[in-house]
Amino acid sequence: MLHIAIVGSGPAGYYTAEAAQKKWGEDVRVDIFDALPVPYGLIRTGVAPDHQSIKAVAGRYEKTALSENVRFVGNVRIGEDVEITDLAALYHAVILATGAPSDRPLDLPGEQLGNIFGSAAFVGWYNGHPQYAELYPNLSGRHAVVIGMGNVALDVCRILAKTEREFAGSDIVGHALETLARSRIERITILGRRGPHQIAMTPKELGELGHLSRARPQVDPDDLPPVDDDAILEPGLRKSVTLLRQYAEGVADPAKPLTIEFDLFASPSKFVGEGSVSAVEVERTFVENGRAQNTGETYQVPADLVVSCIGYQTNPIAGVPFDTRAGRFANDRGRILPGLYAVGWAARGPSGTIGTNRPDGFAIIDRIEEDFASGVISAGQRDGRAGFDRLATERELDIITFRHWKKIEEAETAAARSGAPREKFVDIAEMIRAAR
Repeated sequence: MLHIAIVGSGPAGYYTAEAAQKKWGEDVRVDIFDALPVPYGLIRTGVAPDHQSIKAVAGRYEKTALSENVRFVGNVRIGEDVEITDLAALYHAVILATGAPSDRPLDLPGEQLGNIFGSAAFVGWYNGHPQYAELYPNLSGRHAVVIGMGNVALDVCRILAKTEREFAGSDIVGHALETLARSRIERITILGRRGPHQIAMTPKELGELGHLSRARPQVDPDDLPPVDDDAILEPGLRKSVTLLRQYAEGVADPAKPLTIEFDLFASPSKFVGEGSVSAVEVERTFVENGRAQNTGETYQVPADLVVSCIGYQTNPIAGVPFDTRAGRFANDRGRILPGLYAVGWAARGPSGTIGTNRPDGFAIIDRIEEDFASGVISAGQRDGRAGFDRLATERELDIITFRHWKKIEEAETAAARSGAPREKFVDIAEMIRAAR
């Protein structure tokens, strides 16, 4: 019997468990660990609450989770409650699927000012992550600045711009919905260091900005290259740039008092304010060979709230080689050390879609099979699940299984406001009480 430990219960973790099942069938036992008492990682706390169709992929993971040879082990912090060396002694292979849950810092002067947040924190706040439930962003000012050129920046803008009615059917948590309902923001500025041809915004997400009931997107026509230049773009990016062109042609609509302004060729250089942020100093740029170059021209953008959406990084774990520059575990095609692997964002960094993690999961299982065959790792006797349960008892760990999670899910569903799929618990102690 092969025993595999997967650290992280998001898409990469469950796709890898599925791959192990398909590879070895009943000859494998997989334990999926998570620091939270609830599974699904990015699906639960990263995907926008108004994108329920994307969250539906969790149904696929549940099929894997409910099988006899896969077990969810929640409420266990790897690196604190249990060390990697503990898992390595119990399992034939340990696979890190922890994702990239922390924000990349901007490292700009003034970053310590109040009401400046990274997207991991801000998205975690409105998505009900226990770590960020008490973030308390102040939305009483008129100006918000969102830094970034990807879909996360669009998600943040959309959430800030929506009316309470537009959140019908979403699972945005109650504390965030109440705060957003009191928001006085009138202008959201999206700062992008490069130009329209370098955005990482997909057409679906960018197009949603054009259908908001009280907000309209605005693009400076002078930021757009000649139309003929779009011909060299791949089809998805071409569609996104076409949307920017449409937004540049739009006219003011008094029925839509909130403006979402795209400020491209704009690189933030410092934050201004006393105690709390009041402006972002920006340097004008131009693009040369695909890279942003500074011009020396600076100006200030009013900002009562700033959300930085410039990317994520993996959290280091003691004893695991880490690539600080790349913000992920040091690995060669997923291999870290004999018997220790990484998959998904923990291995390649925060890129690709949720579905990109599926081939990653299957590829790492193929490499583990190769390492068994070559003798890099031994297929000898390991205690696996039974050994971990003894360790958990010795250390008095309060393990939450998938059966317990289903009770948490039932309680969240029962507490949902009208039309919402659930009201998430944002306190770990409350989750555990519901599980018991």
